Amino acid sequence: MEITEIPSQIGDESKASHTPALSRRALLRGSGAVLLAAGAATVVDERVFAQEAASPPAMRSPQQAQIAASDAGLPNLPSAAVIAWGRMAFGATPGDWGAFQALGADDAARLTAYVDQQLNPGAIDDTACNTVLAAQGFTTLTKSLEQLWADHVLGEADRYLPAAEVEKATFLRALYSKRQLVEVLANYWHDHFNVYAWDYSIAPVFVHYDRDVIRKHLLGNFRQMLEAVAQSPATLYFLDNQSNSGDRPNENYARELFELHGMGAENYFGVRSTEDPAIKDEAGNRLGYVDSDVYGATTCFTGWRVDEETGRFAFDDSAHFPYAKIVLGKVIPEFQGIQDGKQVLDLLAFHPASARYICRRLCRRLVSDNPPESLVQAAADVFVANKDAADQLKKVVRTILLSPEFRNTWGEKIKRPFEYSVALMRALGANYIPEDPFFWSYDSIGQGLFGWRPPNGYPDDREAWSGTMPMLQRWRHCNWLFRWQIGGEGADAETYRLRPETQTPANLLTANALVDFWSRRILGQLLPANERQSIVDFMAMGYDPDTALPADKIADRLRHMVAQICLSPSFQWR
Repeated sequence: MEITEIPSQIGDESKASHTPALSRRALLRGSGAVLLAAGAATVVDERVFAQEAASPPAMRSPQQAQIAASDAGLPNLPSAAVIAWGRMAFGATPGDWGAFQALGADDAARLTAYVDQQLNPGAIDDTACNTVLAAQGFTTLTKSLEQLWADHVLGEADRYLPAAEVEKATFLRALYSKRQLVEVLANYWHDHFNVYAWDYSIAPVFVHYDRDVIRKHLLGNFRQMLEAVAQSPATLYFLDNQSNSGDRPNENYARELFELHGMGAENYFGVRSTEDPAIKDEAGNRLGYVDSDVYGATTCFTGWRVDEETGRFAFDDSAHFPYAKIVLGKVIPEFQGIQDGKQVLDLLAFHPASARYICRRLCRRLVSDNPPESLVQAAADVFVANKDAADQLKKVVRTILLSPEFRNTWGEKIKRPFEYSVALMRALGANYIPEDPFFWSYDSIGQGLFGWRPPNGYPDDREAWSGTMPMLQRWRHCNWLFRWQIGGEGADAETYRLRPETQTPANLLTANALVDFWSRRILGQLLPANERQSIVDFMAMGYDPDTALPADKIADRLRHMVAQICLSPSFQWR
């Protein structure tokens, strides 16, 4: 692996408050919101780094590095536990490695048991996470759509509070929930059906979008999910169907329905005649879509609206184009009203091209950037065979997770920023409640939750997140987490700090023993030799790595050593 050195230094805690004078939510409201795109130059809140402690221990290592996207070499295949906690979850907590081993006699049995456990989230006791959520005093997460609308659109309550509470709750669930696969899939489907949560029209109803649209359907039926998305106020506003009418058609929603939600751009044939034989199979069925299909679908969705008194979906027949349309070679009869749009959703949800596209994206999230076509097709076959099943997506996900490709693939993806930040804190057993100071640091690494403006969602490939700038900001975020409190200041500040010194057995006194203990705890395995040696050298400080170190030397460097493991290439892999 080609490594580019990034000098790294973790200083002692700053004496100054780092709480921004301007709240993060207030900043997001403005037209100059700090919203970060993958691979772009990111904005660092200089207040976080303004005060460095004097002469902190040096931490320079080739492991604090860019993972070059062009690297051909892959890490060795790890145990099923490492793969499961790395791709079905946001990383393992200290007790999770042993819990996985107890699930069966061998890796195959353990993985099957874990997959089936996670695909039955209702049977998982999540009391600890629910207790954390309840303690936050959230006021919007249980409000119905009508209540959200009455309070945050028509009323005087903060319009942005629902989006802010979903953001905070999402972090807390990712960190504390035992229903980890649900959280991974919620993150996936929010990207697939991306809306920008901090939009003036969307923020008040974002609780509904997260709870009743994404989470409700993520292990359910895709056709039902597709309609829930289409009729949600978040989508109707974000993709402009609220203004789509027969006399003034707006194609934004229809185009994204084909290109992103349904068939995908991979099945787009451009501007062609619908009679072109190149877009049909031998039986005359359409292989993909052309521009005229988008235009036909646009008129099918005219009149789909948000009821401005309640926030609920409404159909305005007076704004609907009533005459016959043709979509994907099928005639949509005249004067069907709302059924026009529902018929289009049927055509897309049940089309084999959509099945392959949806399953390829799921395989890309759960397996590799370029998943084998055999796996994609196997999942698509399950998708099509269960098109009417209430648990269609559950069956598809199970097919992917129990495939040989899932078990035998590692290192073809890296953690995205959200995965990295949460995995780091889970590995250290962090006890934290995210507030503005945390988000100021987190947002700088490029994946502010629900903050991607285009409708295609955050990138889901290694290349987008492995450049120098994303890795530099990842290093800075790690630096901040180890150096400062995560959740606040004052009497409770120390509760939230990452404190590896309190978790290290007192009998571990040598550099080798300390590095290996923390490697297993964080990674579920030993660091490979090419990553391990420089961290051992750093911890040994010139002593023999098998010689007991003075207590003050261990105290001086332990946090920095653990941080280096969290910055190693091995911690980035998925």
